[in-house]
Amino acid sequence: MVDSVNVMRRTTAAGLSAAVHRNKSLSQAGVLERLFTFAFRGLVYPQIWEDPAVDMEALALRPSDHLVTIASGGCNVLSYLVDGPAKITAIDLNGAHIALNRLKLCAAKHLPDYESFFLFFGRADRPENIAAYDRFIRPNLDAASRAYWDGRMIMGSRRIAHFSKNFYRYGLLGNFIGVTHALASLYGCDLKALLKARSRDEQHELFEQVIAPLFEKSFIRWLIGRPASLYGLGIPPSQYRALARDGDGDMVAVLRERTRRLACDFDLSTNYFAWQALARGYENKPDPATPPYLERVHFEALRGRCDRVDVRHASMIDYLQCCGKDTLDAYVLLDAQDWMTDDDLTELWSEITRTARPGARVIFRTAADERLLPGRVPADILSHWTYDAARCRTFTRQDRSSIYGGFHLYVKA
Repeated sequence: MVDSVNVMRRTTAAGLSAAVHRNKSLSQAGVLERLFTFAFRGLVYPQIWEDPAVDMEALALRPSDHLVTIASGGCNVLSYLVDGPAKITAIDLNGAHIALNRLKLCAAKHLPDYESFFLFFGRADRPENIAAYDRFIRPNLDAASRAYWDGRMIMGSRRIAHFSKNFYRYGLLGNFIGVTHALASLYGCDLKALLKARSRDEQHELFEQVIAPLFEKSFIRWLIGRPASLYGLGIPPSQYRALARDGDGDMVAVLRERTRRLACDFDLSTNYFAWQALARGYENKPDPATPPYLERVHFEALRGRCDRVDVRHASMIDYLQCCGKDTLDAYVLLDAQDWMTDDDLTELWSEITRTARPGARVIFRTAADERLLPGRVPADILSHWTYDAARCRTFTRQDRSSIYGGFHLYVKA
């Protein structure tokens, strides 16, 4: 088991270094890059922050489609199964995300019913989850993932114990949200107070009373100005710079507006991203808003389709290079391109264009409100693709996570 975890860690470290490191190790930029990759080696996203409902509308998946996606925390991968594509290949550089995706798939297939599945991932805070893991999931889990979840943490408990203590409080993002709550409390602010709002007007009022004043605090403004402070959101230095451009260099203004969108632009009863940010979990009521894969109505279909997912610890480019010409139908790149150089983008889109069937769809998000690709990827490659700017702006407005500047859909002509 130790060997499996060590291989996972080495593969993760090598992949992240290749993706992020652009500067000399002792330069200021190089130090920031290496701090980011060090932070990113463990679990980052207990829940991902891309809205799968928007993804599924844009992708319009068909029963014959083969979808390739970055795995992240797996909420997207399992949610796409609801639409019933023929195959999903889920790829990630982060070994912890690979283990989480395989855990979710194994749980959906082998837990006895919807109630136990929802208790595990919808509540993720009950002792019964550990007994369910040992009885139903662990015997059916692949060796590397089993070694990861059985691995001991600093205090001696197994890593799987997170699911008895609110899994969504862990990982880099979970810790970041926890620190944010602690920092707000030092200024006398309870972020959960906004969840008492009964209308969108009350949401806006409470945002201005409770959350907005935090962005005027000198220490918080100073902290936001440090790129390393946003590593907990999975934002590397290159993406931090892109995000700052949306506010003409004023990162405080950018984060304030993105936080306002999250807190105010969608009803709290339907926006589980707001609940994750403000309550550090899903709403505690019958049938709360959740990602599609956690909805009762989809459980049996999800269970029956788990074998359609192939989870791989690799880079997107490496995987695509092994695929044949005109063999893939849909691609989900999340926000990974914000990390990439022009050469990386050109190599990626060369492979996407080669492997994509006519009518294939590619979706991705950008931290900044920008197209990203024109001027960076050669025009002869982009000429194979169409882009509807108005439709993409609509998708951006519909994204309940509210943290991205742009949602983008490219369709192969």
